[in-house]
Amino acid sequence: MNAAVNNGPAQRAPSYYSATLNDDTLYPTLKGTVQVDVAIIGGGFTGVATAVELAERGLKVAIVETHRIGWGASGRNGGQVTGSLSGDEAMRTQMRDRLGAAVDDFIWHLRWRGHQIIEQRVARYGIQCDLKHGHLHAAMKPSHMNELRAFEAEAQRRGMGDQVQLLDRAAVASHLQSPLYLGALKNLRNLHLHPLNLCLGEARAAHELGALIFENSEVLDIVHGPRPAVVTAHGRIEARQVMLAGDVYHKLEKRQLKGKIFPAMGGIVTTAPLGELAEQINPQDLAVYDCRFVLDYYRLTADKRLLFGGGANYSGRDSRDIEAELRPCIERTFPALKGVPIAFQWSCAMGIVVNRIPQLGKLSDNVWYCQGYSGHGIATSHIMGEIMAEALTGTLEQFDTFAACKHIKVPMGDVLGNPLLAAGMWYYQMLEKLR
Repeated sequence: MNAAVNNGPAQRAPSYYSATLNDDTLYPTLKGTVQVDVAIIGGGFTGVATAVELAERGLKVAIVETHRIGWGASGRNGGQVTGSLSGDEAMRTQMRDRLGAAVDDFIWHLRWRGHQIIEQRVARYGIQCDLKHGHLHAAMKPSHMNELRAFEAEAQRRGMGDQVQLLDRAAVASHLQSPLYLGALKNLRNLHLHPLNLCLGEARAAHELGALIFENSEVLDIVHGPRPAVVTAHGRIEARQVMLAGDVYHKLEKRQLKGKIFPAMGGIVTTAPLGELAEQINPQDLAVYDCRFVLDYYRLTADKRLLFGGGANYSGRDSRDIEAELRPCIERTFPALKGVPIAFQWSCAMGIVVNRIPQLGKLSDNVWYCQGYSGHGIATSHIMGEIMAEALTGTLEQFDTFAACKHIKVPMGDVLGNPLLAAGMWYYQMLEKLR
């Protein structure tokens, strides 16, 4: 039986993104039994991107989401698609035995593969998500400039010289009306966009390719065995394979996954429209983040608001007043915006992995998982979606490279893990101040 009903939609976070949707299709609640090739738990970028990849390969796919498509971090993040890989040094160390001299090329390719997938998909399926090029990685102290020079040299060596440019303080002043920065690396390959509209556009593409999508359908159990299944309150999806793509939001399979990933809460605000002032403070419409370990990030929206985020909270608890925390940061960055009205504020839970390497693995012979992008989720989730689709269709080389990486599993899960993360972040922030 393949039936569905609507039990009333769970509301998305009251963010700028949810207020500016291009498509708010309400997909049905799962009811009855559905049979597919692959069942995907989680309707964020990882689940949706993998579904598109599999549907393009001709597989019958079902996505089952507790809330709405893009409800979690995929629809709440800063909207920056950059070639920064969280955990790249740890990857290099752990993957060297497997990849040998090719490890540096492998990681460099990963940096940009997500950009390619997103741009191709936006073009192929006509997704309207305010996609733009251009980004500044901004230095606030001399040691940051050393980091940027090293990256520029690597980019030049690898043929990206026409897309990156190192800026000094005077050059930054012509790009941003801000007193904060000693310099910056300008990168024209990096992207920024409306993430919720991208996620919803990809979901629509998957659906048009034959994928089934169920919202407001919390998975209560995963049944392992020769024919695995996912079970909700009102239905069941039987599949040849199951993929868990809920990142930090789900609490499934605690025995194997507990203590491997932890929530860090980030706050984001969006101002009222700035009009001509937007062009004064950011005339080239660039996305920006700084070089600090706990950084600020911002960009202009399509209707010329400043979208500004920062101050990640590693305790795992939401801020009580995001506007109060971020307004001083905005006014320090752009003095011209002192007293600017804040129109939206919301939080975003990021899945943090201790060594920052994305976690790919198997829970049983035909139940897989993919999670943990540590604040770099838009590009990385699309890379991992491609790798997971390849694995689910029999090509395991890249999956095995990630699955072989060793991860720290913290006893007692979030109870001990988040305090340890908070202590670690404090330690690195103290080190940074001494640099």
